[in-house]
Amino acid sequence: MTRELNQPLGGNDMPRFGGPATMMRLPTQADASGLDACFVGIPLDIGTSNRAGSRHGPRQIRAESCLIRPYNMATRAAPFDSLQVADIGDVPINTFHLPKCMDIITDFYDEKIVAHDCTPLTLGGDHTIVLPILRSLKKKHGALGMVHVDAHADVNDLMFGEPIAHGTPFRRLVEEGLIDGNRTVQIGLRGSGYHADDFDWPRDQGFRVVQAEECWNKSLAPLMDEVREKVGGGPVYISFDIDGLDPAFAPGTGTPEVAGLTSAQGLEVIRGCRGLDIVGGDLVEVSPPYDPHGNTALTGANMLFEMLCVLPDVAYRT
Repeated sequence: MTRELNQPLGGNDMPRFGGPATMMRLPTQADASGLDACFVGIPLDIGTSNRAGSRHGPRQIRAESCLIRPYNMATRAAPFDSLQVADIGDVPINTFHLPKCMDIITDFYDEKIVAHDCTPLTLGGDHTIVLPILRSLKKKHGALGMVHVDAHADVNDLMFGEPIAHGTPFRRLVEEGLIDGNRTVQIGLRGSGYHADDFDWPRDQGFRVVQAEECWNKSLAPLMDEVREKVGGGPVYISFDIDGLDPAFAPGTGTPEVAGLTSAQGLEVIRGCRGLDIVGGDLVEVSPPYDPHGNTALTGANMLFEMLCVLPDVAYRT
């Protein structure tokens, strides 16, 4: 029997400014049972070190996602032809206790997503959330390959004496064996720093570090050929900090850095992950208070749709 797949609510059935405020106006459910992929929000920003506000990111990304249609005109991906997808709401984080949030998030993914063999696409929230997410995913997949788009390497050992914050998760991921450094690529790193180790430490772990200067004024399609070669051969996670894009394209974020990627290059990175065994992804650090026109959230929503379009088993229309 052919199963009936969820479809986003169309703009000809309900005006795009109406209908449910879910990701792409998809149906909701309490957990990921019966789903191939799910959208899930983590409204957390108590790990931020500069401008807060990304706790409001999931809600705003969902609101702007009403403009996205179900078929990818560029790649011919038609994810809703082959995957059962829904929005399972937000993780009920603790607003005041960051270490406790790590356990809350991991337990939520264990019980409501990973237990149902579903691929999560997460709406952040600050970048601290990648640590508890991968603590959960490792239990199913082992150490993951990683495609990480960001202005910052996020490999600080401590921030204000704390080991858990939005600038530390990639060091913790290495220390806990959650990612394979030899299958990890960081793209878009740039700006000023405190010392050379900010970018050299990940290189010492086997990461391919692609500083933004390597990306200026060119297509990133050739780079993604190299990325697929490096991170392939096992499960891969995509972690996309919206500040990887230049603030001209994504001003609504907490720690902007000049001279970043274009939105088109962001699309090239995600589309270049097609063919990899993608087991999850996130889009983090959208801060609506600094995004008065909604353009940053709209860009983030589109990046999440592109992640959906490169998941294994997605149908492509010919």
